[in-house]
Amino acid sequence: MKKGKILVVDDNKGIRDALKILLGGYFAQVQTLQSPVSLMSTAESMMPDVILLDMNFKTDINSGNEGLFWLSELKKRWPEMPVVLFTAYADIALAVEGMKRGAADFVVKPWDNDKLIETLTGIRDRKVNARISANVNEGPHMFWGEGSEMQQLRHNVERIASTDATVLITGENGTGKDVLAHEIQRLSGRADKAMVCVDAGAITETLFESELFGHVKGAFTDAKSDHPGKFEQADGGTLFLDEIANIPVQSQAKLLRAIQSRSVTRVGDTKSIPVDIRLICATNADIPAMIRDGLFREDLYYRLNTISVELPPLRRRKEIIVPLAMQFLSEFAGKYGREAVSMSPMAKVELESYAWPGNIRELENAIESAVALCGDQLSADCLPLRVGQVRAEERGEEYPKKEVPHNLKLYLKQQEDAIIQEALDKFNGRKEKAAQYLGISDRTLRYKLSNMGKTGKDNDSEELE
Repeated sequence: MKKGKILVVDDNKGIRDALKILLGGYFAQVQTLQSPVSLMSTAESMMPDVILLDMNFKTDINSGNEGLFWLSELKKRWPEMPVVLFTAYADIALAVEGMKRGAADFVVKPWDNDKLIETLTGIRDRKVNARISANVNEGPHMFWGEGSEMQQLRHNVERIASTDATVLITGENGTGKDVLAHEIQRLSGRADKAMVCVDAGAITETLFESELFGHVKGAFTDAKSDHPGKFEQADGGTLFLDEIANIPVQSQAKLLRAIQSRSVTRVGDTKSIPVDIRLICATNADIPAMIRDGLFREDLYYRLNTISVELPPLRRRKEIIVPLAMQFLSEFAGKYGREAVSMSPMAKVELESYAWPGNIRELENAIESAVALCGDQLSADCLPLRVGQVRAEERGEEYPKKEVPHNLKLYLKQQEDAIIQEALDKFNGRKEKAAQYLGISDRTLRYKLSNMGKTGKDNDSEELE
């Protein structure tokens, strides 16, 4: 599989051309340089996963000092950047010196294609895994809120994270199951190790074994080198299998064996490779129902369901809707170059009263759409909350309706207060203008404001409290 970037630095055009063709079958990007003069600037802009660096560039000078010099410069600037030295002279002393200065490996010309590919792709894969490990604490964090249900879940997650038990996260689409999986990893004893994430539903049955368990060179067409699977890549860390219910039944037995034995056998090999992983899975499916229908193995389910965690839908986490929306508002205001975007009170009421069938993902998309389309203030009219409803109705499906609090009187009072506040904001607190806009008398507006604990202003000199 082509992935990663490699930079080749060699003064021989024939070598550069040959390597560009050869490496192009294994790397997503291959760039070559004739001279190291622009090496540092090219490396800075490209940030390659591995550099193949010739040792000699000047005619009749074969000491290798040029290569050692540029190796040192690269390591001073980017200590973690892998550099493989490339020389026509099998000088062990030079190789040792290069390794002392931080070279990842040493290749002698003329090279063996298979050996060269194995060396470079192996270094690339280790670099990618290191990057995964380094980024484990990045990305979105759980937005817990203050509700009792989520606080209890938070307490449970903190206890779960301290163990190595397999966790099955369930919940509707868009509830943030992947975010919760990262939170468990972040709180665990494996926080400084790699977390490898796999969309299990996106792997075809034919590639399932190769992707998860790896393969050896020659195992099948295009298997031109050994390749570690996701289990091996996650060794020492966490393997997250999202959409676990989408794995074909035919592949589930192979997954079960790997989980039970904590070992994998690469495709085309007979050697078993032990792996030390923490397994987290997630699904939005009703797996017990799938078991009854013969679509999911019962023994696999029990193996995955050591600890089950249900992530509630957003409609059961109403206390986080507005704070989370405000967080998205800030993010997208920055994305679209808006210095300051506020949210009207009525927009907040609308957000809290909506059922959010698409959960947090739908909320995020709604806020992004509103920020992109509206001005400095996000009003209720900006929120595309009926899009999902219209589409569901077109399909003849029932769509969740807005939830109204049991206390209808209180709910209507909240809506009225929000509408009045929005009118006052629109006219900078001037009661006469707001009353005209609302279609009520000045006296009625004053009465309602007194019940709200507000006054307003009758002219430009009075400020709204």
